[in-house]
Amino acid sequence: MNGNPIGYKSKAFCLFFIFLFLVSCTKIDYHEVENPAYLRVFNNLNYEVNLGDKGLLVPYLTMLIDPEFDQNGIPVKAAIVGDFLDKRARYAAPYPTHSAGSTKRNNPEYPGKENVLVGPIINGFDLSSWAQIPSGSHRIVFYFRPVNDIPFFQLSDDLKKNIAAEGNYDLKDREIYTLHVVQKDFKTKENGLLLRQENFHKLPFSDSSVYLNFYNMSAKGFSTSEDRKPNGMITLTDGIKDEMNVYLSLYPQETTTYTVETALPGYHARFLQPLYRDTEEATVSDYFSFPLFADSTKTITTNMVQQVTFLAPGLTFIEMGIGGTNMPKGLCSHLSFYGLNELVQLPGRGNSARFPSMFINTHSGLNNPKSFPAVNTIEVVNGEAYLTTIQRKFDPPIYK
Repeated sequence: MNGNPIGYKSKAFCLFFIFLFLVSCTKIDYHEVENPAYLRVFNNLNYEVNLGDKGLLVPYLTMLIDPEFDQNGIPVKAAIVGDFLDKRARYAAPYPTHSAGSTKRNNPEYPGKENVLVGPIINGFDLSSWAQIPSGSHRIVFYFRPVNDIPFFQLSDDLKKNIAAEGNYDLKDREIYTLHVVQKDFKTKENGLLLRQENFHKLPFSDSSVYLNFYNMSAKGFSTSEDRKPNGMITLTDGIKDEMNVYLSLYPQETTTYTVETALPGYHARFLQPLYRDTEEATVSDYFSFPLFADSTKTITTNMVQQVTFLAPGLTFIEMGIGGTNMPKGLCSHLSFYGLNELVQLPGRGNSARFPSMFINTHSGLNNPKSFPAVNTIEVVNGEAYLTTIQRKFDPPIYK
C-alpha cells in the first residue's frame, strides 16, 4: 500500500482543527456611519448621596439617543444606548478607556468601554475617545438607573422613569462634540446639559507647544452653601469662587521647593485669564500655551512640573503667599501636573491636587521615552477638578 495513511489523517485533523478555530472566533461588526459627527459624554454629577438626602438619586445614568416609548411613556429602545454611565474620572486619558481585563460594567465616560465605531485622526488629533454617531437632529435623554449589572431596558418599568436631563441637538457632519451632564443649581438640584462644539482641530497649534483651557461648570450656589458635602470631594473640597483668576507656573522636575526662585524663567505665576462659573453657555474657552521644552536643559524628554493656581480677584501671590495654607476657603487652590499617566505626590505641596502631566511621554521612533505636546482641558465642577488630555499623532516606536 502506497502512501502514509497515518500522516494523511493527521494532516486532515489539523485542517479540521484550524477550520473550527476560524469559525469559532468572534468579532464585532461595525456598521459604517455615513456623514458622522463625533461625540464624547461625561457625567459631571459628582455629588454624594447620604441617608438624609430624601429624593436625591444616585448619579448613575443611562444615555439614550433618539429613544422610542410605549403608550405609557416608558422607553423601550433607542438608536444609541450608553448604559452604566458612572461619575467621570478625574483624568480622561488621551486614549480609549475600554481596556482589556476590566470586569466592571460602570463606564467613566461615553464611549469609554463601549465597543462602538470611534473617530479617526483628524488634522493630527486622535479622536479614538469620541464615538461616531450619525450627524443631524437628535434627542438625547439621560435617565437615573440603579447601581447594578442589569441593562437599562431589562429593568422594571418603575426604574425607567427618572429623567436626569435631556435636550435636542443638531450635530453637524464631521464636527467634534463634548456633552456634559451638569448640576445647574446646588439648592434646587436642577440638572442640565452642556453640548460643546470643539475647535481644537481647526486651530493653528504649534507642534512644540502644550495647550490648555479652563471651565468652571460648578452649580449655582455651591461655593456659598454651608452644605457642600465635602466627603466625596478629592481635589477642591471647598470649590472655587464664581470668579477666579488663573495663573500658570512651571518648575524643573528636580526641584523640591516651588517658589519664584525655583520656577523656570518667565513662568512663575504667569497670569492667564479670569475664569467665571457658567452652566448655561457651551462656547469654547480660549486656549493658552507653554513650550514643551520650557526647561531648556531638556531636549528629547521632560518631566517639568506644571502648576495651575486659582486665586480670587483682588488677591496677589505676594499678599497671600504661594502656599495658601492660611487662606480663607475657596480663595486659592492649586492643581499640580507631573508624571506619566499617574497621580503622584509632590514634595512641599500638601494642599495641592495632583494630576498627570499635560504632555505625553511615550516610546516613539528610537527614543524611549520622548515627549510630545498635547491639548488639555481643565474643568472644575463643584468640589472636583478634572483633566482631559487630547493626544496628537506621533511616530510609532522602533525596536532595535
